[in-house]
Amino acid sequence: MNKLEQLKAMTTVVADTGDLDAIRQYAPEDATTNPSLLLKVAGQPGYRSYIDDAMAWAREQGGSDREQMRHCIDRLSVNIGREILNHIPGRVSTEVSARYSFDTEATLSQARKLISLYNSLGVDNDRVLIKVASTWEGIRAAETLEREGIHCNLTLLFSFAQAAACADAGVYLVSPFVGRIYDWYRARTGEEYAPENDPGVGSVTRIYHYFKNHGYDTVVMGASFRTRGQIEALAGCDRLTISPQLLEELAADTGNLRQALKAGNAEPEPRKHLDEKDFRWALNEDAMATEKLAEGIRKFHEDEVKLEQLLGDLS
Repeated sequence: MNKLEQLKAMTTVVADTGDLDAIRQYAPEDATTNPSLLLKVAGQPGYRSYIDDAMAWAREQGGSDREQMRHCIDRLSVNIGREILNHIPGRVSTEVSARYSFDTEATLSQARKLISLYNSLGVDNDRVLIKVASTWEGIRAAETLEREGIHCNLTLLFSFAQAAACADAGVYLVSPFVGRIYDWYRARTGEEYAPENDPGVGSVTRIYHYFKNHGYDTVVMGASFRTRGQIEALAGCDRLTISPQLLEELAADTGNLRQALKAGNAEPEPRKHLDEKDFRWALNEDAMATEKLAEGIRKFHEDEVKLEQLLGDLS
């Protein structure tokens, strides 16, 4: 067995791509998309039918040009998400606009709209995760959505405080970003971290054990990997979302893969219940998490604007 096959035996593997060819090739359980990934595939000829359908649907909804563009992107996200579901047995994650990262009500509105679109195309709620930024406002929106039977993937998660608040809110899944944490520390220290002392790997490991030791049902899905070593150091995590390039590297390696994470093999730390003041203070005290969260929101927004421009050129 190659390392990808071994990893699938201990961890649910999720494709971090909207590229249908890569999903067909590596046969992941789940898949996830975001504005950056949609931007990468939207200009490819094979996706034009999804775009044409989204544009036609948006025109039917009426409204201003701005409103129609929002409709178009929502429908396109769902069109590609539904097609991905034809090739995986599990769930696809579809993201709420980064513009709404600090707006609970707008997040709720778009999340409900996305689920309604999926439902109208014959896709049940239990095959979709709504991706929401792990801000205080996003976590509160996810808490409400979970009560409504709309499961959520809390993304752009860089700090333990974010993870603890998500678990208390009862969200379905969190996506701690390994690679972006690694990037921040490497840029400031100049150090090339080995997997065993990689701060991104350490963050996911801590979150995983905290959730397991306190009996939280929230799924931990490591994300944003830079190296195969980071993935191998988290083998055994609930889920890992991996780019096609790293999936290929794992598939090409026939070495032995050791299970690094197991429930119950770490000392428990006290349970934390954070109110809004505690959450904001803890995030403020973590310079890396504060900077990377803001940067991630800006980047997703920038790519969403580029996607709008691309769709406008194609219309």
